[in-house]
Amino acid sequence: MPRFTFPEWTETLKKWVNLLVLGAPVYLVALVAYGVTPDAIRVGYQPEQPVPYSHALHAGELGIDCRYCHSTVERAGEAAIPPAAVCMNCHSTVRKDSELLLPIREAFAENQPVHWVRVTDLPDYVYFNHEAHVNAAVGCESCHGRVDQMVKVFQAESLTMTWCLDCHRNPAKHLRYAENVTKMGYKPQRGEGADVMKRNTVRPPTNCSTCHR
Repeated sequence: MPRFTFPEWTETLKKWVNLLVLGAPVYLVALVAYGVTPDAIRVGYQPEQPVPYSHALHAGELGIDCRYCHSTVERAGEAAIPPAAVCMNCHSTVRKDSELLLPIREAFAENQPVHWVRVTDLPDYVYFNHEAHVNAAVGCESCHGRVDQMVKVFQAESLTMTWCLDCHRNPAKHLRYAENVTKMGYKPQRGEGADVMKRNTVRPPTNCSTCHR
């Protein structure tokens, strides 16, 4: 009885099949392991900005409220990036000739935006509404960290789905009375978060369509 032999080219195919079958679990583990590293989730991401704006100076030392610059957080899905005109409210007289502030003055003169680099950037498939969170009385620092101590702002939290769900399932520790939402380093009173949950009827949803629309 004649013996059937496979063509020579199938030897290469067999090697690739074996590599795929045996190697796939290894690749998958490596991919998942990388997916939870700080590099992958951008913790500590700190891009260069067109102007060396110091949150430590403005929000910390000078005590400027977050909403002075990010004026739409209470009434819109996104936090506004201030136009140059907002900066010039002060810097038309304060350090008005500083070379570091030249991009601000030029943008103001030309009625153009300052091209700030986004730091906290969720994927396009994730829907996040600032208005909903601020009006529920979530403290700014819960997501953004102690920006009042950041000379150069960076991403403080992972912003992963697990991180978000942990808050939605147990929001009380992130809630505070409305007048304290933008206060950095604020320590809520005992029972404050639970009281806010009750007053504001805070019941964060955890279904997929809340964030993936």
